[in-house]
Amino acid sequence: MNEGELKVSAAEAYASALVLGLGDSGMDAARLLRREGAEVTVMDRGRSDALVAAAATLEAEGIRVMLGQDALPDAAFSVCIASPGFPAESPVLRALRARSILVLPEFELGWSRLRSRVVAVTGSNGKSTLVKLCAEALQAAGFRAALGGNCLPTACRLALEQDECPLDWVVLELSSFQLEQAVRFRPAVGVLLNLYPNHLDRHPDLHAYRAAKARLFANMRTPDRAMVWEPEMERIRALTACVPEWISFGLSETADYRYVDGCVTLRKPPNPGHGPMSVRGTMFDNEILGLAAAAARAVMDACGADADALQNTMRNFKPLPHRMREIATLRGIRFVDDSKATNIAALAAALKMTPGRVRLIAGGLDKHESFDSIHSLFAGKVSAAYLIGKAAPLLAAAWRDATVCSLCGALEEALGRAWAEAVPGDTVLLAPGCASFDQFRNFGERGDRFAALVQSLTS
Repeated sequence: MNEGELKVSAAEAYASALVLGLGDSGMDAARLLRREGAEVTVMDRGRSDALVAAAATLEAEGIRVMLGQDALPDAAFSVCIASPGFPAESPVLRALRARSILVLPEFELGWSRLRSRVVAVTGSNGKSTLVKLCAEALQAAGFRAALGGNCLPTACRLALEQDECPLDWVVLELSSFQLEQAVRFRPAVGVLLNLYPNHLDRHPDLHAYRAAKARLFANMRTPDRAMVWEPEMERIRALTACVPEWISFGLSETADYRYVDGCVTLRKPPNPGHGPMSVRGTMFDNEILGLAAAAARAVMDACGADADALQNTMRNFKPLPHRMREIATLRGIRFVDDSKATNIAALAAALKMTPGRVRLIAGGLDKHESFDSIHSLFAGKVSAAYLIGKAAPLLAAAWRDATVCSLCGALEEALGRAWAEAVPGDTVLLAPGCASFDQFRNFGERGDRFAALVQSLTS
């Protein structure tokens, strides 16, 4: 019996379960629990047409669904699976814990049923790219691998499908919202890619945000491997009582895996086959994505995968939608969609990765971050900022002495002004640095609108 099968055999069976939230994670968790024989109740405060349709589908599968209400049922549930939308200290979760009902995040339920080993990735910026890179490199190395987690197929969905699609490795992307409720989660490989102020509209302060991320490592033990961005290593170790093998990656000479001058190097190569790995000519040949390359090399070594597979994957890597995607070049002006840059750290990374002068489209819903922190990047780089959404006045106040700021309100006006003022060699960059929910359903819709508007410039 392998490690995954041992984990599944030890997984707790639940007679009855409450699932909070009828999104993808809630539906997949409900189906997994019902397949195991549990009596399942799903609750969602909303009552949209989409939710009514989803509820009808689950009810046909023998799952009870309650829409449009907040009051908890009186039943003594064995477990509650909570959507990431519920903060750990929300009244409903406190009430459940007061009734001694175990509260778990969806991904932990799915992980406990997976027969594969797991690489778990968290961070403030770039984790989706690293997850995709690691999953594709593991596949290239001959492993059966899949990616899942935050904004991807859920861990419960992968557990439901594993009989038809057996896996060696699952690479999970995990947010602080998911991790803050983790209880027993223990990946074979855990990665903290980076950490910057983010989601401070949800977490009380940076320390609480860091503590949520550190829960990734809370139950790891030897021979598990914990990989941490070097500037955060000591803080993360201080927040955990675990004793895995700690591995650092970064830009300095003291990092175990280091990006420098277009290469990933190892501080103490275990053998001659673990020499420097070139990333020149790939999108990872810069100090921002070079860190992801260093982390990925550490992951490959931990998983027993050949570094050549990673190098070949990087050469052919296609960026994720809305992550530094070039939409078009018109009249010598580039248009780049980085709508996934929903925090200030991601906006800073986008500016650093963009060559030449930038006409920046930014704004949206404020996440209570400091906009002043990237002020120094604007000099000689940002020709003008075209600001949209509710945060536009705050951005203008922070940046008006560093660049020309235009309050545009809507994305259509922002792109129109940028196009009218741009000159050949400029890049019109959508890197909002804010959430999208004030004007769009999500960052994907925002990026799609940008791409459609760019295409309309030629019609």
